[in-house]
Amino acid sequence: MTDARERDQTAPQRRATSENRKRASGESSIYQDEDGRWHGFVSMGKKENGRRDRRHVSAAKRADVVAKVRALEAKRDAGMVDAAGRAPTVGEWLDHWLDNIAARKVRARTLESYRSIVRLHLRPGIGHHRLDRLQPEHLERLYGTLADKGLSPASILRAHRVLSRSLRVAAQRGKVARNVATLVDPPAAKRPETALPLSAQEARKVMAAARSHRNAARWTVALAVGLRQSEALALRWADVDLDNGTLTVRGGLHRVSGRGLVYEEPKADRSRRTVALPVPLVEALRAHRVAQLEERITAGPLWQDHDLVFAQPNGRPIERKSDWRAWKTVLRQAGVREVRLHDGRHTAATLLLSEGVHPRVVMEVLGHAQMRTTTDTYSHVLPALGRDAADRMGTALWGPPAP
Repeated sequence: MTDARERDQTAPQRRATSENRKRASGESSIYQDEDGRWHGFVSMGKKENGRRDRRHVSAAKRADVVAKVRALEAKRDAGMVDAAGRAPTVGEWLDHWLDNIAARKVRARTLESYRSIVRLHLRPGIGHHRLDRLQPEHLERLYGTLADKGLSPASILRAHRVLSRSLRVAAQRGKVARNVATLVDPPAAKRPETALPLSAQEARKVMAAARSHRNAARWTVALAVGLRQSEALALRWADVDLDNGTLTVRGGLHRVSGRGLVYEEPKADRSRRTVALPVPLVEALRAHRVAQLEERITAGPLWQDHDLVFAQPNGRPIERKSDWRAWKTVLRQAGVREVRLHDGRHTAATLLLSEGVHPRVVMEVLGHAQMRTTTDTYSHVLPALGRDAADRMGTALWGPPAP
């Protein structure tokens, strides 16, 4: 009688069913061992090391093995073959998605924020789960834990979006049956903080105070054209046409971990725009260019030419924090209330709307991707414009009001 140990080691391949015939290379096979259990073998192609990737399934019933074999064949034929071995964890998939998929699609600063979200929130909370066993309840518990730790709804929503994007790719590749993030209601983000623009009188005080500082035109540009901070710091002289009085926004300047200051293309097409400049601003930029040429002569060989409109005394780019401190200094010297640097952009938009400029034109000047962004952000100005429009319609239909 055959030794039991030898039988256990060789049983899956010893006794074949009626399917024991000469098979074509790569064809699947099904066997029944001496204990009556059914086994199936499916050739999935080649492993990364070049060896044949042959998968094994088993079940008590032949029909169950046939179903498993057909499922593996379907995945193979559809090109959705997972690497041999255990299924990846959520953390392993997120790392692959960041390094090989997101890295080729998003900007460097965006990728840096994705990595931070994965490292701080997603990996510690759900990274240990098997990817194909992730459930909506896992996400709901994660979001509750993050909220208990004091994370804002907006931050939790960003984590949810990063996870959902990675799971969408996993679902497209057949690694998961569904994107479970679509089954979970993330926390609603609060409305953006209300804009706090300066009045026209306050803006004039700021521009007057800035004249005693380097890069005085930096703040004139902020208040008159409404550039974002990153756009202003990335502005090059090649983007400014003083003869025609225009300025073209082509990108922004951002600091990225491990890479330093990086010039990046705009996220939205509408952010890339050409803006007409007020005549006084053109003259201010001419004067600023003359002052910068004098600084260049003084710096001599220490000057680093980046063609930047607003630069350090040696020509190098200005850091965001330094720019922010300069703004605060000018506000204090002007004797006006302290507002955010981004409120200089809000000031430009509010003044344009208050002067009767159509919101569509303001949208183009600011580089908003949607009209809704303009109307929602500056809704406090629109009622007055509506009153003005009603008065004009009254004059058109019934004539000017009686004195």
